[in-house]
Amino acid sequence: MALMDSKLPLGSRYWYMKQSVEHGWSSTILKIQIESDLFQRQIEKEKVNNFTATLPKPQSDLANYLLKDPYIFDLVGTKERADERDIEEQLVGHVTKYLLEMGNSFAFVARQKHFQIGDSDFYADLILYNIKLHAYVVVELKATPFKPEYAGQLNFYINVVDDKLRGANDNKTIGLLLCKGKDEIMAQYALSGYNQPIGVSDYQLSKAIPEELKSALPTIEEVEEELTHLLEKEDDK
Repeated sequence: MALMDSKLPLGSRYWYMKQSVEHGWSSTILKIQIESDLFQRQIEKEKVNNFTATLPKPQSDLANYLLKDPYIFDLVGTKERADERDIEEQLVGHVTKYLLEMGNSFAFVARQKHFQIGDSDFYADLILYNIKLHAYVVVELKATPFKPEYAGQLNFYINVVDDKLRGANDNKTIGLLLCKGKDEIMAQYALSGYNQPIGVSDYQLSKAIPEELKSALPTIEEVEEELTHLLEKEDDK
């Protein structure tokens, strides 16, 4: 009924039908995905990455398919004029709430992952694992438009994760740079020459999810309470 009531073209409806069956979406989640225009962001959008040059087929095609542009995070309670640190802390600190937006095949690994390289300390914003790709995904979050030096920083973290975390059965680690806007031509030039797979996407902080559907997602307080409960259980063991 959700698809019949929509004004989507037939091809888009068929794609949403397949996704609903594959991922077991409820009608509420389906409505959220339609309202956030998932088909356009994941399928129709021409994405900025170097996957074809750095990954073998069919992994490069799958990585490009799974990438979205933009990602939409509905940060309830974010300051209207949030500074960079505030946005990054909210996105990273509460990312478990937004794994639905990242995709059903993503699993949470770590946030602000510490690596000691030589005499220096480094902290990767977010590390996920993609089950379909059998690969770690390093996510760097920037509250500013894309700059070429961001790709170099992410490339560094990919090399570190490849060395420190990647197992014998894992594919190449992939980097995802989420920026508050980008010049697509500049971003594509910046990725040329890197041997590591990197994708660049925008993210939006907006009330993209209809008010009547927000109850389908956990609140930040609920996520924090659940994580605290799990940690206490681990401590008891």
